[in-house]
Amino acid sequence: MAEIIIVGGGLAGTVIASRLHERKPELSIVLIEGGSDPTGNPHVIDPAGAANLHFSEFDYNYTTTPQAHLDGKPKRNVGFKGLGGGTVMNSGGWIRGDAQDYDEWSRDVGDERWSYAGLLPYFKRTEKHFDPTADPSQHGHDGPVHTASVTSSGRQYPLRHDVRKLWSHLGIPHIHDLNDGRPQGISDLVENWRDGKRQMVQSVYPLDGVQVLTETVVKRVVFEEKTAVGVELTNGQIIDLKKDGQVVLTAGAYRTPQVLMLSGIGDPDCLAQYDIPITVELSHVGQNLHDHLMMYRYWKLRHPEKGLAIGSPLFGGPNYEKGGPVDFLVRAPVSTAPLKSAIEKDEGPVSENHDMLKGPRTHLEMLLMYFAFGAEAQGMQVPVDGASVTTFFMGCLPTSRGSVSLASSDATENPIIDPNYYATELDRHVMREGFRMQSRLMLETLEGKDLIEMEHTPPGFPVLGANATEEEIDARIRLGAGTTYHPAGTAAMGKVVDSSLRVYGVNNLRVADASVIPKPLAAHYQVPVYGLQVAFHRLKADHPASPYWHSNFNSMTQDLVHPSMYPLVYGRTLGFQAEQVGVTDAVKHWAGKSNVIPK
Repeated sequence: MAEIIIVGGGLAGTVIASRLHERKPELSIVLIEGGSDPTGNPHVIDPAGAANLHFSEFDYNYTTTPQAHLDGKPKRNVGFKGLGGGTVMNSGGWIRGDAQDYDEWSRDVGDERWSYAGLLPYFKRTEKHFDPTADPSQHGHDGPVHTASVTSSGRQYPLRHDVRKLWSHLGIPHIHDLNDGRPQGISDLVENWRDGKRQMVQSVYPLDGVQVLTETVVKRVVFEEKTAVGVELTNGQIIDLKKDGQVVLTAGAYRTPQVLMLSGIGDPDCLAQYDIPITVELSHVGQNLHDHLMMYRYWKLRHPEKGLAIGSPLFGGPNYEKGGPVDFLVRAPVSTAPLKSAIEKDEGPVSENHDMLKGPRTHLEMLLMYFAFGAEAQGMQVPVDGASVTTFFMGCLPTSRGSVSLASSDATENPIIDPNYYATELDRHVMREGFRMQSRLMLETLEGKDLIEMEHTPPGFPVLGANATEEEIDARIRLGAGTTYHPAGTAAMGKVVDSSLRVYGVNNLRVADASVIPKPLAAHYQVPVYGLQVAFHRLKADHPASPYWHSNFNSMTQDLVHPSMYPLVYGRTLGFQAEQVGVTDAVKHWAGKSNVIPK
């Protein structure tokens, strides 16, 4: 018997379990995770080691359906299978996003708690932020997650000044704070590495006092008269829920809708295919899948002998192991008039008040990495020898929508994933603009010509400048585009759950992961998902008043958030424990002094 059963031991589930136990230790909480515990795996601690986890026991190894708008090819899609979820494999980017996106979310669901101002206290509570140039009112300084800008980590890459100057020629302004809700411009990348080590969620939100079941798969939620009373595991065992307890689904944007459908919550026609009895008809379950599409391009340096990139024996610094080989992140809008034309091709005539035309919105993210990464996916061999760099661009606010559906009634089988990438003219227009901006940057500015000798292109494809045709650019993007691993929206707020995360039509069941995000955010999703600890307060409301809930209540609450959030708990602090690990090989890896990460 448990008062709280949390299905999914990734970021969201771990944070909620930890917060609930911290503030009410007498709660009986069970956290169920399908994968194993990666603690102690050497590839986890080292930020450069995550690639070694791909295709391993910790990877669900998802493959999408053939993508009609990407040359009909399926796309590989990583899903971390283990305690800690994506925090064990992600790239560490700490990008909160644009306040406009959160404000649109709150307007759409009619609840100010999901606005930027409503979520800001949770963002701040999560952080222990290090950046002397950032706005201190926008950041937390005693939270559990160590976040730092590139500059504050002491990394000074040799092309830093040149890269910033390059972007200035495209009219990109320098801003001091990437995460103050107004991210348009060029700013230091912010990461959540701590002294070059990965911070798994369970290391900063500990699970002491929580019953954790790993390598345990939930088959379905058990209902009695539309009230959740427990969960059934694939081995047939049932974990019962105490009266008025809660089942919370935090299995991620692919697995959460699968659990819902296997529990009889979904489209009746889809459920009938697998003889699943209907609990509640909710046709939106598994629909509305959105993801950020991105693309890499590769550039040969004109003067590699200067030690400008990883692979050169001259590229290295005492602080380079403290994060990825990137210094700046660029966030940018696209021009309004052509964007409006693209939207009208998708939707018909629209007014200037269309959500995508307000702002301007943050449509593009771009960066330059000081090594050649992932060229094989485009049929190229670009060695990591210090002679090449990589650029990246991502569409932040896609309007293409896909789906997650059942492949069978077996909960251990991966669901069918169809992101429907690149399906709208808006998405194609934004990605073309990102491609053109990078061509202009590298091939048409004086500084770019001094820096870059040539672009590495896939076999059979020419170098394309900013004036290339839409058809030429689309062909390159169809070949090279892929996921940024930010799936969301498949149990969307307002469609599947209400603004308190309760699943429509049933009692005692909630969803509290990226599945609930109704529209794309110009963010890297670990930040908003950390912010979903707001679900802790939704759960709190379902339990009797207790001094554990109110131990740090203070008047700050009333000045910071929507009245429905009273009383909040502020002042969480957590002492970091020194990790007992040896000297990381990331220094050698990032500095080009080691070809592989030792096993």
